[in-house]
Amino acid sequence: MNKARVIFHLDMNSFYASVEVAHNPSLKGKPVAIAGNPEERRGIIVTSSYEARAKGVKTTMPIWQAKKLCPNLIVLSPNGERYKAASKALFEILFSYTPFVQQVSIDEGYLDLTSYLKEIHPVKLAQLMQERIQMELNLPCSIGIAPNKFLAKMASDMKKPNGITVLRKRDIEKMLWPMPIEKMHGIGRRTVDKWKKYGVNTIGDLAKADRLSLIKKFGEHALQLKERANGLDDRTVNPHAYGEFKSIGNSTTLRTDTKNVVFLQSTLENLAMRVHERLRSKEVFARGIQITIRYFDWKMVTKSNKLLNPIQTKEEIMKEAFNLFRQIWNKEAVRLLGVSTYDLIEKKYAYKQLDLFTYKEEIRREELNETLQQLRNKFGDDIVKKGWKKQEGDEH
Repeated sequence: MNKARVIFHLDMNSFYASVEVAHNPSLKGKPVAIAGNPEERRGIIVTSSYEARAKGVKTTMPIWQAKKLCPNLIVLSPNGERYKAASKALFEILFSYTPFVQQVSIDEGYLDLTSYLKEIHPVKLAQLMQERIQMELNLPCSIGIAPNKFLAKMASDMKKPNGITVLRKRDIEKMLWPMPIEKMHGIGRRTVDKWKKYGVNTIGDLAKADRLSLIKKFGEHALQLKERANGLDDRTVNPHAYGEFKSIGNSTTLRTDTKNVVFLQSTLENLAMRVHERLRSKEVFARGIQITIRYFDWKMVTKSNKLLNPIQTKEEIMKEAFNLFRQIWNKEAVRLLGVSTYDLIEKKYAYKQLDLFTYKEEIRREELNETLQQLRNKFGDDIVKKGWKKQEGDEH
């Protein structure tokens, strides 16, 4: 590995639960779960300790079911500030080794250690790193070591908790290819059945699949996945990537200054749709939202709100935006409206503290939005307008 890049992927083990155990050592060795609405039996498990997982407790499982499997399960509410503080401390440690650290979520990141490793073996360094994080933060982690980001990510998942795994390109056929396709990083949960339908049951099947057949059945993106399955990935470790999307928003100057609340609400709905489409195209969710109002006399006011759960749908954006609008609108004529989202996070790392019913509703809503977006892409934005009424400014 000396001539190739040396990339680490460090992934904290059962991060939220482990932070709670570090905060309260009496929980060590006990089955612990973090859940939204823990006081309600219909709350949903966000994550759990390995002791709980050994009893069958899984993410998105309702609390009542988890407690049936594990009667002595200790269920705690999420403590976002505690997790953020632990994450900050973790990445301060990682940046002490190299400036080339790319955070990809609150509890995982890549490190490019190619130039650092001159006098120490990668596995030895990983052991020292793991021991330091355990000693200073009292938190366990797994580390994958490979010549690129994809293989490092796959390696870190192979041995948990407290694992260190080296995955070289020459090891791909033996270590990577036998794995089921659903274990491959980049394969969406909802597409697994489609891959299997066409005979792609393992990562090796994808690696050896015909290129033209892949394009026809899965689109151009499948070729990139095929390259990954063959161990090819030239992406750099980018220290700035986590904060790449600072904000996404839209504003509009109204044709005439207006106090018509129905028209203003309709305008906010249009802005929410545009913001939703941009978030969706970038595959990010927002953890903050801001509303901007400019009045007839050019006075401008803004109000923002940090959200408990990341959002992306038009309905969620509209709800939050209109709540902020009602709080700051002084009933004077409005000249400009704006809706923007900030504190963005990649879709795959966004999580929600959902109860059983909203979790199912979220899946239904996502499928509906997917269908509506396909119609708009094919026939234009006006092909589908849910609940549209004739408002001030409508021509037809």
